[in-house]
Amino acid sequence: MVKVIRNWALLIAVLLPAAIFAQEQPESEEAPAETEATDDSGQQTESDLAIGTEAEPPVGATYDVQKIKDWSVRCVKTENGNDPCRLHQLLRDAQGTPVAEINFFTVPEGGPVAAGASVVTPLETLLTEQVRLSVDAGKALVYPFRFCIQTGCISRMGFTPDELEQFKRGANARIIIVPANAPDAEVVLEISLSGFTAGFETLSAPPAE
Repeated sequence: MVKVIRNWALLIAVLLPAAIFAQEQPESEEAPAETEATDDSGQQTESDLAIGTEAEPPVGATYDVQKIKDWSVRCVKTENGNDPCRLHQLLRDAQGTPVAEINFFTVPEGGPVAAGASVVTPLETLLTEQVRLSVDAGKALVYPFRFCIQTGCISRMGFTPDELEQFKRGANARIIIVPANAPDAEVVLEISLSGFTAGFETLSAPPAE
């Protein structure tokens, strides 16, 4: 018991001077509160209000420039500002579930190919069945898959001038793929061509000065 009392006495001897010192210190002055800008009538002014601006996408990010009916003009941010753009559409199955996407892009003039497109399908796609593409009631063409990445498997397609004109004149196109876990089934994906011509022309238009 004596030991406990001595310990408490020692603790008080240590803490008491600190407490007294704290009480003797003058209270610190609080920083003045920030005041809002007001005019002569006491109404708040807008001189100190900042207007938000749209943040620039980081290099490598994908961003949409405009929507043209059922298509989006989608670009990739680059360091030099010469951002490559493509004509994009998300493809859904009969239940409305997003399944794949198609991206049209321009190619250098003078060759047999007038335009290109990449189709991205799920990783569970049966690659040996390839991709079948047709416009309206036209004959279906078959395109192989080139490679797969984490986001899906990619088929890169080239279109002749006549085939590109079919897209411009058509109403709908169709892609058919086969699931790897159901090789006897087909997934039919409709592509709306509404806005395709106007959208593709924005890709081939010269850059604005």
